[in-house]
Amino acid sequence: MKRAWIVLSVATLLCATAAHAASSRTSWVVSQVYGYNHPFAATDSAELGTKMSTMAASAFNFYRGTAHIFYQDMQTLPASSYTTTQTGYTWIGGDAHIGNFGAWQDSSGNTVFSVDDFDEGYLGQYVWDLRRLATSMVLAGRANGLADSDIKTAIDTMVGAYVDKMDDFKGSSAELSFQLKNGNTSGVVNDTIAKSKGDARSDLLAKYTQVSGSTRQFQTIAGTLATVDSSTYNNIAAAIGGYVNTIASSKRYAASYYQVKDIRQKLGSGIGSLGRLRYYVLVEGPSTSTSDDVILEVKQEVSSAVAEVDDGQLPAADYNNHEGDRVAMTAKAQTLNADVLAGYATINGMAFYVHEKSPYAEDFDPTKLSSAGKLNTAATYLGQALASAHAISDQDYDSSIVPYSIDKQVTNAVSSKSGLESEIATFAFGYADQVNLDWQSFVGAYNAGTPLY
Repeated sequence: MKRAWIVLSVATLLCATAAHAASSRTSWVVSQVYGYNHPFAATDSAELGTKMSTMAASAFNFYRGTAHIFYQDMQTLPASSYTTTQTGYTWIGGDAHIGNFGAWQDSSGNTVFSVDDFDEGYLGQYVWDLRRLATSMVLAGRANGLADSDIKTAIDTMVGAYVDKMDDFKGSSAELSFQLKNGNTSGVVNDTIAKSKGDARSDLLAKYTQVSGSTRQFQTIAGTLATVDSSTYNNIAAAIGGYVNTIASSKRYAASYYQVKDIRQKLGSGIGSLGRLRYYVLVEGPSTSTSDDVILEVKQEVSSAVAEVDDGQLPAADYNNHEGDRVAMTAKAQTLNADVLAGYATINGMAFYVHEKSPYAEDFDPTKLSSAGKLNTAATYLGQALASAHAISDQDYDSSIVPYSIDKQVTNAVSSKSGLESEIATFAFGYADQVNLDWQSFVGAYNAGTPLY
């Protein structure tokens, strides 16, 4: 009976609030999807078509593509009992679902597991990342056929690991050296790290490029890499100089490193970002050898969905009024030994985030969590990775942006670990059921041919 009450209360709150200004939750959801995606229709309608069909395939895919709906709902659903004004200055990822973690090689050569998506980065309440991650665990766990009781156990494990790690960091600066590696992980997380360690630059280059004579260029791959017209090519190439200037001089390579060799449009990446322009730029790299060429990913960015709730919490002046810089700053704030190629550019008046397409990046695959034990083991590392991202992006990164020790503030706010575990799990199951209802509304509109972008 308790869980049924939770679902009813969440659904009632979501449908009844005047803030949604719609006759029903169904029409509101459809209008939200349309309103968010329509601005991109003129530049990339084909990718938006892919996005809609992908979102229609499952409730989890729909959730991944609608962070903006989640944050609209955060305005109306009850606040957590374990927050303060100070914890609202946590630099959150904003889209902390279970698929936005992965393994990669940091700039010091360590292969680590951490958060790996920064598009929605903004200042907000730490519990929003916990809520979004926990809800994704329900959706992914159910898709994998796991029992709700086992998913609940894993959510408790994730939240408990987050709280314990924040307590470990409190007053010790241990967050500045903590990383999840193959020596302190197990299960699917360790498998992801091992897969990353086995990757090679030659594999990535072979996947997307080819050498003709002494020159390496991109392949044209249907549905993956598309040629761009000469005007677009020239505009992107011209913007690389400005991008290089956004990298700190101490981290900048010689100008020859960034010499553009080829450009393609990247198609079909992600779910939430489909519809935004994305390009791969092949640059010279450390030497004139074709074996060490580097691929830069140049990705269009828009305002964070978190700003729907916390507009102004991260003043635009802090990121040079440039959404690409906001994302680059989030990436540098939330990872130790961050990508030294992270920066930003302006192309045709649009904001882009630029970083290396890492040869060693491996996404965390939720479908591998096929048993209660696998999910629960992974949950510990998900909680620890999230705690690490929050803790290192506080005053340790830039005290003028986050003036607090967030690990201290969160630890002080969590008066009961079991209470927070229960609160997050209650939210996650109730909201996951609402997501499923929203997905069904979306699928109905999609199948009826309703304009969605």
